[in-house]
Amino acid sequence: MIKLIRKIKQRGIRLHRLNICLTILAVATSIAMFIAMGFTSSINEETYEMTQQLGQWRTDAYDLQLASDYLTDRIRCFVTTGEKAYLDDYFEEVHVTRRRDRAINELEKNHPDTSAILSLQEAMDESIALMEHEYYAARLTIDAFDLKLSEFPAEIQKVELSDIDNNLMPSEKRELAIYKVFGRDYHINKDSISRHMNNCLRDLSVEIGQKQEDISEKLKTQVFIEHMLTVFIILLLLGIVSLTLKLAVLPLRKAVELIRNEKDLPMNGAFEVRFLAKTYNLMHHTNMKSREKLTYEATHDGLTGLYNRRGYDFLLENVDLETCALILIDLDRFKQINDSFGHDTGDRILKAVATEVFGSFRAQDYICRIGGDELAVIMVHSDPTLETLIRKKVEIINKDLNDIDDNLPPISVSVGVAFGEKNITVDTLFKHADDALYIVKEHGRSGVRFYHENEKHGHDRRSTDRINL
Repeated sequence: MIKLIRKIKQRGIRLHRLNICLTILAVATSIAMFIAMGFTSSINEETYEMTQQLGQWRTDAYDLQLASDYLTDRIRCFVTTGEKAYLDDYFEEVHVTRRRDRAINELEKNHPDTSAILSLQEAMDESIALMEHEYYAARLTIDAFDLKLSEFPAEIQKVELSDIDNNLMPSEKRELAIYKVFGRDYHINKDSISRHMNNCLRDLSVEIGQKQEDISEKLKTQVFIEHMLTVFIILLLLGIVSLTLKLAVLPLRKAVELIRNEKDLPMNGAFEVRFLAKTYNLMHHTNMKSREKLTYEATHDGLTGLYNRRGYDFLLENVDLETCALILIDLDRFKQINDSFGHDTGDRILKAVATEVFGSFRAQDYICRIGGDELAVIMVHSDPTLETLIRKKVEIINKDLNDIDDNLPPISVSVGVAFGEKNITVDTLFKHADDALYIVKEHGRSGVRFYHENEKHGHDRRSTDRINL
């Protein structure tokens, strides 16, 4: 070792060997950094997936509550009115939609044998037990309204009334049916189901919270490793720079100064620098110089802030079309305003309309700008019972836009609405809403029309076109 040190002092360090060592070290460190970054990315993906799963699991648990509440609503409507359609809705949820069963199955796949699943299963068991009371109330209602029992599902036909209840008057049977689904015992059972659901959500939160803490600790460790590697790379770079300065740059700068003064070069620096110095000294009178120079030369709608067309397409592909409404909004005579007042005013009007529409709908709804002067609203969890509400919203929007401030001209919107239905496609839903919008624009604009009104009155775009022809 002593001999090697002496040899290095005498002859200097060979730059190419030093360069090979430093390159190997830099490559190894870079590989380690890339591996660490890969682990960090995987942890981030795991965190994202965990967050997504938490939302999905909460949704699955919430679906059971929604399904139970929906069944309660349908049976209460039936015993109150005696309309068979409500009971059909009830059994469609039980046999076809089956949100409760799907929620249980989905959660059991990801959380088998956990307290959350036990609470959810208890809620499911109580919900099923509650159905027996609802079947009994339905049978009482059928007798009370003198309906044909054979037209109802087998579950109802199998229900046998007690002798006392069977001998009651129709009005008394109806009152008893109403009590069965509105009485105190029924509410106690519903509260118990809700309590189990809350326990399920609480246990899910605790479980996910623990997993998130574990991931957080892994992420902290990984970040620490990356920081250490980064510090090492910085030190390595500083070392390379320092060695380059000491072994090559400074000796060469000194050599330049000496050469200009036609003096011999000292024998210091790296081996290669010393060799050059020796060669120069030998060839001093030939004025040969050698120079090397290395040079390193070291990506929602922008105007309105709403979802753009890409976001709109993505949302429609991923929402439940059967339980949502599509609202198409067209700015009336917007081109004339652009031509008369200029595009700056047109942009301000677009922003004002977007703000008005955004503030008129629920936070859970999606507001999109799908064209120059076309907006779309995707109302989730909606059905035709919201028709009056939507109509009122459009009236308020047009009233506000007619009295728009900020020195902007008044404007109105035409609106077409279509509600989702079973097995409907994105294209069909859009066409329904567009047909309704077309009728509004053909009849004076500044209003709203629902697609089912087209069907009721026998209107569609083709028939209107034929009339115009």
